Amino acid sequence: MASKKGPPSQQRPPEGKIRLSQIVTTFGPGAMVDLLDYAVLIGGIDYWRYDSQKPMPALDEPRLRDAVAKRAKAVGMELDTAAPFRTAPPGEDDAPTLKSGISVAEFPSWFVCQRCRALEYASNLEKKGGKYRHACNRSQVGDCVPVRFVATCPAGHLQEFPWKWFVHQGDRECSGNELKLEEGPSGDFTQIVLSCGVCHKKRSLSDAREPKVLTDCRGERPWLGPEGNDGTCKDKIHLLSRTASNAYFSQVVSALSIPEKGRELINAVATPGLWEKLKRGTTPEKVAALRELVDFEVELGVLTRSEPGEFTDTEIAAAVNAIHGGDEAQRDGLRTAEFKQLLAAKDEIPGELPPNDQHFFVCRLVPDEPLPDSVECVVLVKKLRKVSALVGFSRLSAVTPDLQGDYDERASVAAISLIQNWLPATEIFGEGVLVQFKESAIRAWEDRPEVQLRGQALLDGFAREHGPDAAASFLGVRYYMLHSLSHLLMNAMSLECGYSAAALGERIYCAPRNDALPMAGIMVLTGTSGAEGTLGGLIEQGRAIARHLRRAFDMGRLCSNDPVCAGHKPGKNDHSERFLEGAACHGCLFVAEPSCERFNRYL
Repeated sequence: MASKKGPPSQQRPPEGKIRLSQIVTTFGPGAMVDLLDYAVLIGGIDYWRYDSQKPMPALDEPRLRDAVAKRAKAVGMELDTAAPFRTAPPGEDDAPTLKSGISVAEFPSWFVCQRCRALEYASNLEKKGGKYRHACNRSQVGDCVPVRFVATCPAGHLQEFPWKWFVHQGDRECSGNELKLEEGPSGDFTQIVLSCGVCHKKRSLSDAREPKVLTDCRGERPWLGPEGNDGTCKDKIHLLSRTASNAYFSQVVSALSIPEKGRELINAVATPGLWEKLKRGTTPEKVAALRELVDFEVELGVLTRSEPGEFTDTEIAAAVNAIHGGDEAQRDGLRTAEFKQLLAAKDEIPGELPPNDQHFFVCRLVPDEPLPDSVECVVLVKKLRKVSALVGFSRLSAVTPDLQGDYDERASVAAISLIQNWLPATEIFGEGVLVQFKESAIRAWEDRPEVQLRGQALLDGFAREHGPDAAASFLGVRYYMLHSLSHLLMNAMSLECGYSAAALGERIYCAPRNDALPMAGIMVLTGTSGAEGTLGGLIEQGRAIARHLRRAFDMGRLCSNDPVCAGHKPGKNDHSERFLEGAACHGCLFVAEPSCERFNRYL
């Protein structure tokens, strides 16, 4: 990524680097990042620069495109049908250039002198050698670091914390600029004191943790540039630590690239090259006229059909209208469609290799020994492609996706663009193992009185976090069980599969018993951005799934933090406010956050 400031130079090195996968998870538009000498705010996609001399790094995944179209429209974005996703502009270490990169804004602009603890605005400081310096007195100068605290609101707006207003408690009589931010040895908010050197007023930062004490939010969105302020926010600001875990919650929707029978024509028409030729063919007559102008049947001819012959004008017009209308045709949810494809896998043929021209190749394990009684089958996903798109983000609290991994378009989301019609995305190629559990075993477990009592406690915690009106979106005790077992299974398999636990990921397939297709499955997967994917180490562990499930069960029986962990009650008052998990902590169930699809919650 490149900084907005600095002399124009086509070879100036970037101010920092971020992996392509991180730009849609941890450090997406609107995220705060610490660099060596100052802090920055990742710019919205309006400020992403692509080298015009190179092909645009576009991605496409029809199911994902249709799933996020409504979500994008909710934040004022009409998603481009032909090119809905792009990867972040790639940088080159050997030849850095300002033509390609992500612009960032310096934020916050308040700095603290490390020597005298003075709190100063950047414009009042001297910048030398890339560092801000404060003249403590005539003979001594101190290095400055960005202040740790900023202000936000539930809508995700971001602004400088009103330091002068806060220390004077809204009194404008003192216009003093001699502020100091003293911090005690423990770092506790009660020991962080802001003082004014002119009127000698002092105030503990612990007062700022109560939103009612603070002023109204100004609706600022600095990551979207000068035009980003919407000025319509009615919330109070909240004190926020820049590096806190609740400073940025990305809202990512992902989909596996699976074949969709019966939709080949729609997916083909939506491809960038063909859509430009066909987008006006909304009636059979218009399609017939277009045939006289361009030969698009050659491109459609690569599709396989059950009957010989060309696609008719009526079929093509129906496909065009479906795309114009947001493709409203009834289709399964993201996870349901994948689960059906996985369960339809044929038995494994020894020595059979995945075709090079396919992104999805699965087979059902033929076990040498009987599977555990509760396991229906094991599916070996020898080749997969997963596309993940960032649709927005939130601060302070994470928005809960549904069991399909999608978000309600009415849920709170902060915009990542004002003018663009595409979303940041990334793709990985890899492999995975799916474990499907018997529905009868899951139902028998759910009917146990102890499980129902635990489910009520987890529901109480969910209501404490999201409010009693959100109980309808509770994921259910089935999901909590599958998610917890998934984390244990990843840790168990990482001991033998050749990948670290942080290199593994999960994909939970869950649907309640009253759903049209009840689901209870766990996929442990891994992948890289390279087209070659992985080397089969995870697949081999699927053949020993019974041993790994036993090890996972043994790992979950004891936590090094017991009895504190086991004694946690999700629905009760808890100073740590861990309402979304039961007996779960870093000593037992938590994994690396990139490996978890729910930010280590719902365990």
